[in-house]
Amino acid sequence: MFLDRTTIYISAGKGGDGCVSLRHEKHLPKGGPDGGDGGDGGSVVLVGDPSLDTLLGFRYSPHFRAADGRPGMGRSMQGVDGAGSEIPVPLGTLIYDADDGTLIALIERPGQRHHIARGGRGGFGNEHFKSATNQTPRQSTAGEPGGKLTLRLELKLIADVGLIGKPNAGKSTMLRAVSRASPKVADYPFTTRSPQLGIAELPGTQSGDQRRRLVVADIPGLIEGASRGAGLGHDFLRHIERTGLLLHLLDIAPADGTEPVDNYHAIQRELAQYSSALAGKPQIIVLNKIDLVGEPKRQAYLGRFKEAVNLAGGHLIAASGMTGLGVEGMLELCWSLLGKDRRPAWRTPT
Repeated sequence: MFLDRTTIYISAGKGGDGCVSLRHEKHLPKGGPDGGDGGDGGSVVLVGDPSLDTLLGFRYSPHFRAADGRPGMGRSMQGVDGAGSEIPVPLGTLIYDADDGTLIALIERPGQRHHIARGGRGGFGNEHFKSATNQTPRQSTAGEPGGKLTLRLELKLIADVGLIGKPNAGKSTMLRAVSRASPKVADYPFTTRSPQLGIAELPGTQSGDQRRRLVVADIPGLIEGASRGAGLGHDFLRHIERTGLLLHLLDIAPADGTEPVDNYHAIQRELAQYSSALAGKPQIIVLNKIDLVGEPKRQAYLGRFKEAVNLAGGHLIAASGMTGLGVEGMLELCWSLLGKDRRPAWRTPT
């Protein structure tokens, strides 16, 4: 199950109270104050963990609390600091204050740490207050409370290749064709309600000692008005922001009678209206479901599409997720466009 948005509750530890103590020993009849300070409360830290790819674990354990600091003691002994709490989160996680919607942090690098809630400072013991005019103070201070926050976590999908297209463009079938993922497939719009991930393995180098892999994401279908929140709207668009390459799937012969060219332009408008950086990502245009039309009609579709669309350096290919025709060439083109020195998508934020 893929969970990309959740709420968690954070509590840093309270500082320990300061101690009031007066030293009384046989050889020190006027030992004076020796109450130690309280220990600091533990802090809560978010840590980027590349082994995680979902926020599902937070659904069942949404509360996180660091330990309180221990109170001070006599003989000038300071209380022990409270243990902190480290929370591993997937790379690409956006951290928002749930109360006012403020973006607090973006966790995008392995091992990246962000102190989200500081522990309370320990209180002062009475030893802290001694002076020439106050040689036996009997006052101390309480430890400060730790920070408390309600956070909204959102995960921007991390993938090399994002499959985009209108509902029923064949994205789920294509994901099954290139990987071992098993997304639900049905003959109605919005079969995919949440992102699905798959690993596509390409043949290795000529020496055969290296495997090449692409992380491919099937994103829920896009409709006109998505940039304004229609359909799955922003849930769709925010996930493809962090992919390195877009595979734009178009049904070569849509059952609703629409033209692939019109569908192409509709989706390009939505991408541009949401983010110019998103619209500028490299794309491969895939005329999908070519198994449904004969070779002459297929070539006619390709010719008409090239004439009607200015690809501006883009790539146009024909393929079939159902039969696998053209899929291997499509993956090789993806690998080539991403480059041999591909960096993980979380290192190239938009």
